[in-house]
Amino acid sequence: MFWAWARVVGGVGLLAVLLWQVGSGPFLAGVRLIDASALAAALVIGVLTTVCAAWRWSLVAGGLGVRLPLATAVAHCYRAVFLNATLPGGVLGDVHRAVRHGRDAGDVSRGIRAVVWERAAGQVVLVGVALVVLAAFPSPVRPYLPVAAALLVAGGLVVVLLARVLPNGGGSRWATALRTAVADVRSGLLARRTWFGVLVASAVMVAGHLATFLVAARTAGSDAPLSRLLPLTLLALLAMGLPLNVAGFGPREGVAAWVFGAAGLSAAEGVATATVYGALVLVASLPGAAVLLVRRRRIPVAAREASSGGGC
Repeated sequence: MFWAWARVVGGVGLLAVLLWQVGSGPFLAGVRLIDASALAAALVIGVLTTVCAAWRWSLVAGGLGVRLPLATAVAHCYRAVFLNATLPGGVLGDVHRAVRHGRDAGDVSRGIRAVVWERAAGQVVLVGVALVVLAAFPSPVRPYLPVAAALLVAGGLVVVLLARVLPNGGGSRWATALRTAVADVRSGLLARRTWFGVLVASAVMVAGHLATFLVAARTAGSDAPLSRLLPLTLLALLAMGLPLNVAGFGPREGVAAWVFGAAGLSAAEGVATATVYGALVLVASLPGAAVLLVRRRRIPVAAREASSGGGC
């Protein structure tokens, strides 16, 4: 409970600082500039990224031994994206789909682990793409990339070494958790039937999110070349991994304001771009609201049938 409130307070605090620094103008201007073509692009890209997310989740869940049909995964992912975009923290939708799938499959633990690992795979691919793009194009963080890359490689080596030296026996909680994690990664992410699909789905999702951010930048009025915008929008996209937000808003706008200003554009332009992106993501997630409504209607019907004895 403490961390949940801390995330919300952190997100509100970030937004308050931004409002104090740049005012409400960039937020309101970004929303006013959204047009039908931007909304249509967001919806189309949203379909692609959501289906890829569902495919990745289905592959990982199958590797862990819990069946998840693609159509079911798509519906759950749309609902999760909508909840993530409208509720504090930005992860409650994923928590919901993890627990729901685990209950449906009869194994809540594996259901939760499937979501954790498929999201982790997406973050790994995002960081990999970020390192390549940020090394290829100028950005405010370019001088720090060698240090960041070295830390990431060192962290990965530490994890691999721990997994190799871990004894097969031993009943401590940490040893058991690490053995389970190693087994999950091998079967859910690195197995021959899953790794390529997980990689492709994650790469397409990153491309889709970046495309939406670029649409947002153009909608917000930015005329900077793509080679200049791409690393800036990618840094704002990375900031979305921080769970200090209110309905998705917070770190994304803060980082966008900083990187746009540091790159010689303006903080207001960065805030407007991030605000438009948030609005486009919300619109693209609206099919998830329909999934929620259908689910709410089915539950009372099922309850009435059960109370009346069911059957015809």
